[in-house]
Amino acid sequence: MGYNWDWNVFLQKTPDGSETYLSFLLTGAMWTLAVSLASLAIAIVFGTFVGVMQTLPGRKARLAARVYVEVFRNIPLLVQMFVWYFVVPELLPDAAGQLVKQWDHSLFFSVVLCLGLYTSPRIAEQLRSALSSLGRGQQMAGKALGMSTTQTYRIVLLPMSFRIILPPLTSEFLGVIKNSAIASVLGLIELTGAARTMQEFTFQAFEAFAGATLIYFLINIIVVRFMKRLERISAIPGYTAMQGGSAANGKN
Repeated sequence: MGYNWDWNVFLQKTPDGSETYLSFLLTGAMWTLAVSLASLAIAIVFGTFVGVMQTLPGRKARLAARVYVEVFRNIPLLVQMFVWYFVVPELLPDAAGQLVKQWDHSLFFSVVLCLGLYTSPRIAEQLRSALSSLGRGQQMAGKALGMSTTQTYRIVLLPMSFRIILPPLTSEFLGVIKNSAIASVLGLIELTGAARTMQEFTFQAFEAFAGATLIYFLINIIVVRFMKRLERISAIPGYTAMQGGSAANGKN
């Protein structure tokens, strides 16, 4: 017996009658974007901090950063999500653990924190490479101007480094969007979770996941075009993610 295609399923009402399945998928897409943007923000903050630590002269700071990178980079994302959502609340004091478990948004924030920390080591490594590619000339120039180490990083090194790593940051953004689909395993109804729910109620699996695939594709195209435009606006001649090291060394 052949498959019974029915593209009108997107216009059908959900079981509670509150919306159509198309609207249901779009709501899931909004949750995907919310998770992805919040996770990317956490990844950039922690990645920047760890990336800078790896370039500091202190051996303890570099060792701590190295341990952080290896721990979060080498444990599978799904395992980390289960740890953050099921294990971490049990490790907290009883009152705090119960508060976390009863919090309505605990699943969302567990997923965001997990995905952000999982992505941060990759950004840290990219930033470390960019900072190393700039050479010592700019850092020494900052010190010659009377800047502290913090000021040199904040005013001179980090703005330049982030411009260098914009292309790989685009890939990280797309990776976060795709990795957010794993949250459906925990019950978060983002885009993939919405497609699975739609398939379970309508038995139209191909239509449900075709719709989700199209929405993912459109989101990613928008992200790529936005990041490319941002890259063109902020580009510095001679400094790119691929040739930043040679260009920087040649200029210093």
